[in-house]
Amino acid sequence: MEIHQIRAFLAVAEELHFGRAAQRLHVAQPPLSRTIKQLEKELGITLFERSTRSVQLTEAGQALIEPARAILDAVRLAEMAVTAAGRGRTGRVRIGFAGTSHHLVGRWAKLVRRTHPGIEFVLTSSAYASEVLNRLSEGTLDIGIVRMLFFPPGIASRVIARENLVVALPREHRLAGQAAVQLADLAGEGWVMLPSESGSMLRELLLRLACDAGFTPRIVQSAPDSLSLVALVSAGVGCTLTVSSVARHVVNPEVVFVPLAEQGPIDVCLVWREGDTSAALAEVLRLSEEALPTPIE
Repeated sequence: MEIHQIRAFLAVAEELHFGRAAQRLHVAQPPLSRTIKQLEKELGITLFERSTRSVQLTEAGQALIEPARAILDAVRLAEMAVTAAGRGRTGRVRIGFAGTSHHLVGRWAKLVRRTHPGIEFVLTSSAYASEVLNRLSEGTLDIGIVRMLFFPPGIASRVIARENLVVALPREHRLAGQAAVQLADLAGEGWVMLPSESGSMLRELLLRLACDAGFTPRIVQSAPDSLSLVALVSAGVGCTLTVSSVARHVVNPEVVFVPLAEQGPIDVCLVWREGDTSAALAEVLRLSEEALPTPIE
């Protein structure tokens, strides 16, 4: 059975009159009659009893009505789904970010859910900058939030926040009461940082800034995320380099966050593949401009 045959059958079945059914379908009566005859031939059964005065459904015709309606309903749903997907109203968008960006993702995801409930917003909260960029290139992520200065070819970006570098120190540390610290003042300290294989920008930045300050940081322990690093700092294991958003959102009375004097703001960027044609991605990126506007210089 073809869709036009099902529509023709239902029109005749509901009108029980070929003339009225033809008018309803905006076709001439002879082609409609031929369509019904062809359908009956293909099914090998008579669907209508015809006379010069009336058209009646056979038992087989009566049995076909509900399945035919279900088929047309399914077709309409499919058409609606395709149209919605083409307009970016439905789809799946995968975003990767480090845990320190959860506050940014939260209000963005809330806006997407409220305005585009048909879009599945899949979150990966343990992805650091290098992993995000690799997975974007592989096509296993659609968007990332990273802290980086330079991006490889094929990656589009937009600044969504600016953060300052801070050093997390135990509350009793000799420099905990300072308004700001120079990294050189911490040359003899032990450091707790993310693992080297994480590709964390903060770890790489610590190594570079320490080199500029004339020392090599002594990393005494690694931890998988910022919360764990702050816990190690509170235990007196060492200090850590982190960002101001962690200082705002992680509360630990045994830890003090002190600004780093020699480093300017760090850009937090939204990144995605250039030329990605996903309509859902385009909608999510559009909504990001409302939820996460570029900071004013």
